[in-house]
Parts: sequence; C-alpha cells; structure tokens
Amino acid sequence: MAIFISCLGLLGLISLLTLQRTKEIGIRKVLGASITNITTLLSADFLKLVLIAVIIASPLAWFMMSKYLQNFAYRIDIQWWIFAVTAAIALLIAFVTVSFQSVKAAMANPINSLRNE
Repeated sequence: MAIFISCLGLLGLISLLTLQRTKEIGIRKVLGASITNITTLLSADFLKLVLIAVIIASPLAWFMMSKYLQNFAYRIDIQWWIFAVTAAIALLIAFVTVSFQSVKAAMANPINSLRNE
C-alpha cells in the first residue's frame, strides 16, 4: 500500500512537471528529439532524487535494524545485497512510474503545445 501511495505522489509530480514543460517538450520534438531522449530528460531528475533517498535511508535502516536484532537470542547479520536489491527495485518502480507519463507527453502532438491560446 505504501508503494502504491508513493507511486501516486510520484505520478502527480511528473504530471505537474510535464504540464510546466509542455512548450519545451514541443520545441524539442520539432527539433528532432526522440521519445527516448525526452523520456530520459524528464526521468533523470526524479531518478536522482530516488537515488539520494536510498543513499540516505540505507544507513539509517541498517542502523535501526541492527539495534532491533540485538534484542534476540539468535541474531543474523544484515547483508549488503538486501539494500542493493531494495535500491534497484525502488529505482525500477520510480522509472516505470515516471516513464508512463513522460512517454505520454513525448508522444503528444507538438503543434498543440506550441499554439498560443
């Protein structure tokens, strides 16, 4: 449920960003940018933010889980690959969420975005 709510928030942010940058996307399309280039342009900022969040949250999670696991008679060590897999899954979910809206914006007709209304 938390992943779904965070994806909705991320979708709202990318929707707002694409509305604000509609003319820029239209100009880039007219000048020959591909859908891949526009998707990369829009998703790079969000993926950087998710990566920064993972970098901040991983040591905190490791510390808190280590403290929590000390209270048990049979202890396990937290492996590094758990955090790597979690980071990869978080980046994948963020990329899929952002790509959905950015591909939709990249496939829109640039004439509609460049018209003065």
